[in-house]
Amino acid sequence: MTNNKKLKLGILGLGEGRSTMHAALSSAEIELIQVCDLNPDLCRQRSEELGFGNYTTDYDAMLSNPEIEAIAIYTPDHLHATHIKMAMEAGKHVVCTKPLLDDLQDAAGLLKLQQEKGLKLFVGQSSRFFEPMKRQRKDYDEGLIGKLTTVEAYYHADHRWFLSKPWALEPSFKWLYGGLSHPVDFIRWYLPDIEEVMGYGMLSANGKRGGLKNPDTMHFVFRAADGRIARVSGAYTGPVQPVTRDSEMSCILRGTEGCSQGDYMDLRYAITDREGEERIITWEHKLKYYFPFEGKSHHAGEYRNYLEYFTRCIREDRPAYPDLREGIGTVALLKAMERSLQTGKPEKVKIILKEYGLEEKD
Repeated sequence: MTNNKKLKLGILGLGEGRSTMHAALSSAEIELIQVCDLNPDLCRQRSEELGFGNYTTDYDAMLSNPEIEAIAIYTPDHLHATHIKMAMEAGKHVVCTKPLLDDLQDAAGLLKLQQEKGLKLFVGQSSRFFEPMKRQRKDYDEGLIGKLTTVEAYYHADHRWFLSKPWALEPSFKWLYGGLSHPVDFIRWYLPDIEEVMGYGMLSANGKRGGLKNPDTMHFVFRAADGRIARVSGAYTGPVQPVTRDSEMSCILRGTEGCSQGDYMDLRYAITDREGEERIITWEHKLKYYFPFEGKSHHAGEYRNYLEYFTRCIREDRPAYPDLREGIGTVALLKAMERSLQTGKPEKVKIILKEYGLEEKD
């Protein structure tokens, strides 16, 4: 792909892929070629809503389209490995929504295939591409809070509306992967070498009454290889604080010379910098960019941000982070967290990686 060409994109899965369609169609850097979903009614619905009619229900047919350079995957978690493999075998770059994989048994094979094909895979960990989090990272990289001491991240949301979805009541649905993967990614962004994790979880009264099968309330502490620590918490089936007091999802960085907090859904950022200056920044004028649909259920703006980032990485032939290796590391950390809930003991990430033959060679 040359530097002056748009990324020619295909999209698989038009539930969450609704945001990706909107993002691609509104970007000057991306050309949407075709979309795909097994449900023809959903294909027609998206076509009418977004004014794009080139759809198919046949993934193989979309993969055989020579115009398409990259596939964006938004299918159920247990299908990601298969759909990634098919795309790479067809010579396509890949964007895959989080969590990258629901199991690590296919991870080694995907790493080998990617190396053989020389393709890029980017994990659509959209939280990094929201305005407050982008600004927080920029200030951190510029040294405004000094050396990082610890990270605290949480995702507390009243998602009782999920209880009306039959798939959310299946034993396979876990808020650990569906929700906590966002704040866990913040931890990995700043402390990539997490060595050990310890946590507790419970199924709340609301969750039990609603029919959930797995914990909906969890707290974890992490230790990195250099000794620094971090914490993450999640609660999903109860009321939350008013937004003037709290945010559904936040990342707090505490440094040697300052502290910053990015409030995800509220487009709000606060920092006390190394000079002792305190600032609060908001992006209310960008609400429509980030949330073009009803409510805040679809975050098309951050999808556009990461698609354009992925496009630039392809143009410049550089890795797009989180890449496949980093995405696998995050899934391994989530697996260690899940194991800690089961054992009630600290669990080491390297043991998980070793079990699946994924240790990085020195």
